[in-house]
Amino acid sequence: MPTAAKLVAALCFAVVGWLAANAHIPALGENAAFGAFREISAFLGIIVGWRLMGSRVGQSYSDAVGSGLLTSIALVFFSLLGFSTYMMIKQSTKMVYDGPMEAVLGIFQYMMENAQAMLTPGVLGILIIGGGLGGYLSEWTARRWR
Repeated sequence: MPTAAKLVAALCFAVVGWLAANAHIPALGENAAFGAFREISAFLGIIVGWRLMGSRVGQSYSDAVGSGLLTSIALVFFSLLGFSTYMMIKQSTKMVYDGPMEAVLGIFQYMMENAQAMLTPGVLGILIIGGGLGGYLSEWTARRWR
């Protein structure tokens, strides 16, 4: 059931995904082609915000901030999983892997490498502050518009 709180959560986490991806771009290097990286991250923020944060409103503000932080963590996980899978498929077309199990393990290797590259103050600050603020705004919206 669409609610105003789900819409606000989706919009807030789309912004968080966009800003976090934008802050992560310098860590990718000068020669990296990032294409629609920001747009895909924002789209994942919409999905995670709507499904996860939007369904957790209706409690206290402190619970909402905690749910917002959880939603930021889920956004990071699904972004890492999606982009790492894409990188693995791109590498598998170049016949880098010896078998399918090595390719699946390659996904997790890329996830760990990308997660380490994300550990910058800018990205972490956006995820923490944006997640808490997104949770707070979603709860505020749920209390104002039912």
